[in-house]
Amino acid sequence: MLREVKPKSARTARIFAKRAPLPNENPKTALFLKSTTSSSLVNSLLTDLHSLKRPLAIRFTKKNPIHPFEDPSSLEFFSQKNDASLLCFGSHSKKRPHCLTFVRCFGGKILDMMEGIVQEGTARTLSQFGGTKCRVGTKPMLSFSGTQFEDSAGSSKFTLAKSMFTDFFRGGEATEMDVEGLQMMISFAAGEEDEEEGKKEVVYMRCWKIVTKRSGQRLPRVEVEEMGPRIDFKLGRVREADESMMKEALKRAKGTDARPKKNIETDIVGDKMGRIHLGRQDLDELQTRKMKGLKRSRDVAAEAEDEKSDGDEGSDDDGGEGVDIKRPRLE
Repeated sequence: MLREVKPKSARTARIFAKRAPLPNENPKTALFLKSTTSSSLVNSLLTDLHSLKRPLAIRFTKKNPIHPFEDPSSLEFFSQKNDASLLCFGSHSKKRPHCLTFVRCFGGKILDMMEGIVQEGTARTLSQFGGTKCRVGTKPMLSFSGTQFEDSAGSSKFTLAKSMFTDFFRGGEATEMDVEGLQMMISFAAGEEDEEEGKKEVVYMRCWKIVTKRSGQRLPRVEVEEMGPRIDFKLGRVREADESMMKEALKRAKGTDARPKKNIETDIVGDKMGRIHLGRQDLDELQTRKMKGLKRSRDVAAEAEDEKSDGDEGSDDDGGEGVDIKRPRLE
């Protein structure tokens, strides 16, 4: 549980009120910083990720002697100081070369962390891809390929990776979207590699630019071009969120959820369906097509004629002389 601190002065109360949860939170800002031992590849990737995240991004260029999994107090301090709930820390060592650590914070405290070891042989920076890049502030589309991301019974690292990357690259909330604004897609594919220690979880990250070209028809031809960066992560150490802290982080303010409407449902496709409750209908008053043959007066007259003809036939059978018809005998 988070420790509650009561303000002792009016100034402290204003600061706490400014940091208090809001019904609609502001977009999350990401802070990028590096360790005292950082490789040139890690520095380039931090720069590329910062460019993808702009303008909701802050970049520190000075070196910081921080060990996230041993003592995360410095990261908590930077998170509170810069109002950044997302952090990306780059480091390099012999045991964990080209390491990027993704961190999420809640209430100024570390929520969870995930470590990704970048594979140097397949990594490509943004400058190594030609062509034009997407504009600053473009909201990307996210794609996750692989059943490992959805399998709750499998490795929890993939589940944490999907949650972390979704929170990191989603950006701000968009009420409306223009088709022309769909220019970038970031795809994550799950895989595994065999090593001496066993199978290692790997996430393949690719960034694509969506290009529309003339097709000679009404709809344009859509193509995708890789624009970088290209990163293959080997998932390393993770620190999952505390259950009580995660429950507190997922709370929503009262009144923000839309009240459900009675008898209205939405199916899997997204179509809205409604249920209407009607009373018992009187079929005698049912409106039919106005035809002369269906008028009530004609029906009554026809019934009267039928009854009259039935009565005449009965009288003939009782009092009249009938004619016997002899049928031939069949041998």
